[in-house]
Amino acid sequence: MNPGTTKARGRRKLLLLAAFAISPVIASYAAYYWFAPDKRVNYGELLETRPVPEIAGALADGSPFSLKDLRGRWLLVVVTTGECDEFCLRALYATRQARTIQGRDQDRVLRVWLQPADASPPARDVLALHPGLVAARADRSEVARLPIGAGASGILLIDPLGNLVLRYDVDADIKRLADDLGRLLRASQMGRDAANHLRQAFADPVRRGLLTPVLPKGEQVTETVPFVIELRVHFGFT
Repeated sequence: MNPGTTKARGRRKLLLLAAFAISPVIASYAAYYWFAPDKRVNYGELLETRPVPEIAGALADGSPFSLKDLRGRWLLVVVTTGECDEFCLRALYATRQARTIQGRDQDRVLRVWLQPADASPPARDVLALHPGLVAARADRSEVARLPIGAGASGILLIDPLGNLVLRYDVDADIKRLADDLGRLLRASQMGRDAANHLRQAFADPVRRGLLTPVLPKGEQVTETVPFVIELRVHFGFT
């Protein structure tokens, strides 16, 4: 048999298997986001999907701080422009409660408080009310790079890949903020499960010899899938 014909048939089988495996996932996302009822509309302001600026500064204890080092979890970032006033305290409380409401998924969320370096250091009694909070300070020029608005305070939601997702006012409603966060956590878990399903769907027929992947010269077929398929749906979920 012509080697070219065999390779073409192998590719067609792979494409058919991929379409079969992924179609329910795509349908579920389409139904959830594109034909969603009003109650599913995001509460926060949807931001252009792009990497968050690489803010650098110092933690409360003086050690170096870099926002990019926190990738891997969802981030709720409270950005304040000066002293921690009533609105600052309310924003810290809202993010704490929104995270707590997520139950067992709350460990997937990290809270960050970012202040200008010339503001007063975080008060100990404030930090005592927020265990696990990453309190950091950076030059005003660094803080101004975040999409909050000149001289304004607010809350940013950042995905585990380091992309901007949603923006909230400092007086955000706790329940609606928690609802946004919960939907994103559930959807990102669905995406992770779907990716694992696809990897298994491709890997099994390869191992059993039902499909012959076309690999670059010199590469070997192993127990892992010889190629990567990533499903990115809405907000760059991971």
